[in-house]
Amino acid sequence: MKAFIEYVVKALVDYPDQVDVREVDGERVVVFELRLNPSDIGKVIGKSGRTISAIRTLLTSAAAKNGKRAMLEIIEPEGRRRESDSSGAESAPV
Repeated sequence: MKAFIEYVVKALVDYPDQVDVREVDGERVVVFELRLNPSDIGKVIGKSGRTISAIRTLLTSAAAKNGKRAMLEIIEPEGRRRESDSSGAESAPV
């Protein structure tokens, strides 16, 4: 799943060499932390969040196949996070 996220995100951004995906594996939940160039964050989120929602939907399906839940967090440069659970709902930055 990590390789999938990297592949898709690198295809969308202007600075693919700055894309970093870290996987934090729990017993039933896998958290993917996505770090990228600040100017690329909007490209990954997309208009009205459609792009990130599509990525999260595919990630959720892949995780469910393995009996787990997946979360994708975009780690912003200031250390704030944009979180979402496998339902695709995004919370305010932490």
